[in-house]
Amino acid sequence: MTESSGTFAPASGYATDATAAEIRQADDGTKARLAGRVTLWRVMGGLIFGHLMDRSGAIQVSLRRDEIGDDLFTAYSDGVRRGDFIGVEGERYVTRKGEPTLGVAELTVLNRPTRPLPDKWAGVNDPEIRYRRRHLDLVANPQSRDRFRTRSRLITGIREYLDGLDFLEVETPILQHEASGAAARPFITHHNALGEDLYLRIAPETYLKRVVAGGLDRVYEIGRLFRNEGMDSSHLQEFTSLEWYAAYWDYRDNMKAVRDMILHAMDRALGTTVVTYQGTELDFGAQWPEIDYREAVLDHTGIDLTAVRDVDTLRLRVRDTYPESDIAAAPSYAAMVDLLYKKTVRPALVQPCFLMHHPVELAPLARRSDTDPSRVDMFQVVVNTWELVKAYSELVDPVDQRARFVEQHQMRNAGDEETMMLEEDFLESMEYGMPPMSGVGIGIDRLTALLTDSPNLRDVVLFPSMRRGGN
Repeated sequence: MTESSGTFAPASGYATDATAAEIRQADDGTKARLAGRVTLWRVMGGLIFGHLMDRSGAIQVSLRRDEIGDDLFTAYSDGVRRGDFIGVEGERYVTRKGEPTLGVAELTVLNRPTRPLPDKWAGVNDPEIRYRRRHLDLVANPQSRDRFRTRSRLITGIREYLDGLDFLEVETPILQHEASGAAARPFITHHNALGEDLYLRIAPETYLKRVVAGGLDRVYEIGRLFRNEGMDSSHLQEFTSLEWYAAYWDYRDNMKAVRDMILHAMDRALGTTVVTYQGTELDFGAQWPEIDYREAVLDHTGIDLTAVRDVDTLRLRVRDTYPESDIAAAPSYAAMVDLLYKKTVRPALVQPCFLMHHPVELAPLARRSDTDPSRVDMFQVVVNTWELVKAYSELVDPVDQRARFVEQHQMRNAGDEETMMLEEDFLESMEYGMPPMSGVGIGIDRLTALLTDSPNLRDVVLFPSMRRGGN
């Protein structure tokens, strides 16, 4: 331990050759150097027991007065505190109670906190503190550390699956001139050097399609998206999404790929395809039923969307069912249909399923069905009432795409702020020719929350957006 002007001087580093988990599994007599944070430090006569936590977990360490001498024993018993970072060197053994332990011969204090850690028994249980002070949550709660390890393994499994199908991981702009690729309200920022207002992307879709048009037939991107909307337990304004596009695939190809990818990622991260979420068992390994969107709305509301094709008629049909505030918040036909679905159909979808064949107004970038041009070749995966995946056969006809962008522009002028903007650069890329393709969007945060039994998406995002202030 080194003091400088009355203040502890942190070490520059410490060479290790093992982790806590490796020492727990090692043979007795194994010598090792490891480093980590002290989470327990207890003096019992001529013996000190402590717990040392590193990235792999925790290991018990011990120091004996008769082995290290009175001076060092006194220095370590008085000078090491819970929360300190230490490096230790010693030999592995097992206590009489069967606990793997590192018997310490040498100890170096590497750094120490100037604030006390949370109470070792109470931990950090207040959600506000856990979200705002994630560093304390991670120190105090092993289940939180495990949750983020699972998230990382899921993403690794996703990459493994897609790379195995010859997909190429790419990056597309976060700052964009038009907010397109999804129905959402964007964040606006100003680019000083360009002297222009730009939007934080709500989706990478139109850029990824341009990459496919350029000849990279299979591409994917895992990255942050930004949607300036409401926040609740299953919605965040800043979130992580996976999108992929495959030339010459249609939506049926992607239905198989999505299911196979999720099962592969679950096996990689959890070793099982059955999880329990808030008391409900979710069996991802079972067959996922196909549910027709319009038939589901008809079953739950009595409204046939093949016959009711305009917003005024739809409003009349639901006037006595929903509050006027809900109806006023849905200014377009697409918004009204979405309201019906979210109020009636979605709450009944718990086990993994494919929701199929949405009305064309709900997906301006999706290909019309050959058998029914009023709907699109599209599916969503819904689990636990959460929309986990959205995918479709892509629209590659520039004439049809322009017409739908114009329609979106008209809906925006009528007050629907979540419609897509007309994107001339994207239309130009379509006019040069795009191969048939199908694309997928998956919410990484929602998938992680479902698979880790996390009731709030903030539980699986290290640093979620919070109102300034608070605890």
